[in-house]
Amino acid sequence: MQGGKVVAYASRQLRPHELNYPTHDLELAAVVFALNIWRHYLYGEKSVIYTDHKSLKYLLTQKELNLRQRRWIELLKDYDCSIEYHPRKANMVADALSRRVISDLRAMFAYHSLYDDGSLLAELQVKPSWVRQIKEKQWADELLKSKFQLRSGDGTTEFSVNSDRVLCFRGKICMPKDPELRHKILQEPHSSPYAMHLGGSKMYRDLREQFWWPGLKREVTEFVSKCLMCQQVKAEHQLPSGLLQPVKIPQWKWERITMDFVSGLPLTPTKKDSVWVIMDRLMKSANFIPVRVDYSLQRLAKLYVVEIVRLHRVPALIISDRDPRFTSRFWRALHQALDTRLDFSTAFHPQTDGQSERVIQILEDMLRGCVIDFKASWEEFLPLAEFSYNNSFQASIQMVPYEALYGRRCRTPTCWMELGECQILGPELVTETGEKVKLIRARLKEASGRHKSYTDLKRKDIEFPVGDRVFLKVSPWKKVLRFGRKGKLSPRFIGPYRVVKRVGLVAYQLELPSELIQIHDALSFGPISRSVSGGNRSKIRFIF
Repeated sequence: MQGGKVVAYASRQLRPHELNYPTHDLELAAVVFALNIWRHYLYGEKSVIYTDHKSLKYLLTQKELNLRQRRWIELLKDYDCSIEYHPRKANMVADALSRRVISDLRAMFAYHSLYDDGSLLAELQVKPSWVRQIKEKQWADELLKSKFQLRSGDGTTEFSVNSDRVLCFRGKICMPKDPELRHKILQEPHSSPYAMHLGGSKMYRDLREQFWWPGLKREVTEFVSKCLMCQQVKAEHQLPSGLLQPVKIPQWKWERITMDFVSGLPLTPTKKDSVWVIMDRLMKSANFIPVRVDYSLQRLAKLYVVEIVRLHRVPALIISDRDPRFTSRFWRALHQALDTRLDFSTAFHPQTDGQSERVIQILEDMLRGCVIDFKASWEEFLPLAEFSYNNSFQASIQMVPYEALYGRRCRTPTCWMELGECQILGPELVTETGEKVKLIRARLKEASGRHKSYTDLKRKDIEFPVGDRVFLKVSPWKKVLRFGRKGKLSPRFIGPYRVVKRVGLVAYQLELPSELIQIHDALSFGPISRSVSGGNRSKIRFIF
């Protein structure tokens, strides 16, 4: 203060270590804080410091000082100041935060009263602004205007007028047919910080206690279904969309294959850390090839020719995911020369190559058990794991892959005897092989149809016309970053994005923004349950 006038105010929050200061040090810290921030006012000028802590008045004559107090006294010596005691009772207004502008209170129609102890009390009454708006709109509504005339005081009608002169039905405020006003009323119990986007049922139960208008529940349900925030953050609890689309059954052995990599395995003595899994879709036989994750495409191509083409044939079709090694120009050029078609799964849809994914689970379990039980490198047991899998019964073809491929069971330690003495030569061998392939194809068709019928019971069929707007699901798998989003409180869905065209039975090409350039724009939908019409009549649905 200068000349009885306030020049400046200052305050700050205590730091964590200052919370442990004793009262004497806290009061002295406030003095040091004021001297530091107003040094340009006080340095070289005589000043007086008033405090309600009396012991500070005798600070300079105090005999015992701690290190903190000694350091602060050195700072005080830079100023020509004295510390005076000012009793708390005489200091009625301690800081600027206790000063309320009277004009602001008057603007809020506050009433002031003075208590006996000298304190000033402000009283104000709060009324919702929508009461006045409803009253005005009611007189503009022809239907409600007629109800004003029909009301009576003897209780013969269910319509009445409350103390605010607002028309009510059974004690509930009658809402006029005004879309803008109804939208405000619906928005308050749903989108405000006090509501936090509750569901339609809870919102309807809250509103029906205060308001009434025809079709209230229907409008509440429609309002909640159109809320974009709810669409992005709320979980799905309905049947997933999209019927199962089985992959075509091959005509012959090793005609159509699937492949994938098992990476992240422990490094072996020969520096291998991955397994290349290649499967025949008809015979269900598998090849497990040990590789390293940094193998070049030329080396992988050589292994492919040696292990698959040499022993079986050149496949007509390969199904795989969108691994960079499979989508490279070299890999495409190689199979173009071999006249092999490459089919890739859509982004974030491993079910397309579900056969390889399931075999990988079995292989990992086998290798895990071998490493724990036999205390050796997994690469040593990989050939035995391949033999064990190819000699195990497959429910889909109702036989062992080895038998399906070679026409007879394989000799094992548990079955050491000669498996049959009959020899089939010439045309009989060709006929029996052909009949076995037909039998396997029939069994695969039966298993595929059975699986589809069971799966479709828990799904619903749906299509997206071009121009629809859809959301992308952002569900992290094992803390994997997806679509640039991660974390517990990240949105469940992002978008909406426009459907450009349909690229398959259950796959669509989307118009993705530049920040999702790393995501392939062809995606297939999975759990889709909500579809609403926005203000521009474009549908908003969910795509996975």
